[in-house]
Order: sequence, then structure tokens, then C-alpha cells
Amino acid sequence: MPTYVGLVKLTDQGIRNVKDTTKRAKSFREMAEKAGVKVKEILWTLGRYDLVLVVDAPNDETMTRLALGLGMLGNVKTETLKAFSAQEMDQILKGLP
Repeated sequence: MPTYVGLVKLTDQGIRNVKDTTKRAKSFREMAEKAGVKVKEILWTLGRYDLVLVVDAPNDETMTRLALGLGMLGNVKTETLKAFSAQEMDQILKGLP
């Protein structure tokens, strides 16, 4: 399954209710599981982003649907990156001239 990294920023609504952030993370795990997505890591961070998610999803469409559903709740804004392991990158590099 492809791996994705989610860069997450709290919205005004999310920061007002920040005391519930770990509860919302648990709800996100449940939402992801129902969508067929495996949450590998949820990390709270300092700096430009408030959280980083690492997930495995079956395809881009499923990951996009999950990210949109999360955004619709109004607590966060997300940016999603598709990630590649060293083995996957080796396969990609084989196609170079």
C-alpha cells in the first residue's frame, strides 16, 4: 500500500478546542480504519505544522477522500504528500536513462 504523509495545521476552531486533540486523533484513527487506511503514526509537532500523520492507503483516491472528510470537520487543514520507501525509489530510478 502506498504511504502518505499528512501535514496538519489547526484551524481557529481546532485551536479553540485543542484540549480535545487526542480524542479527535482517536476518532481520526477510527475514520481511517473504516476507509481502509492504516494510521502508522500521529505526531504533534512544533513549528509550521501542528501535527504530522503517516498513513498507508490503498490508493490516491482513498487518501484524498479521507483528507477531505477530515477537513470537512473544520478542526484542521491538511497538506498530503505521497511518500516512497528506498525500495520504491530504487524501482523509480531504474527507469532513468
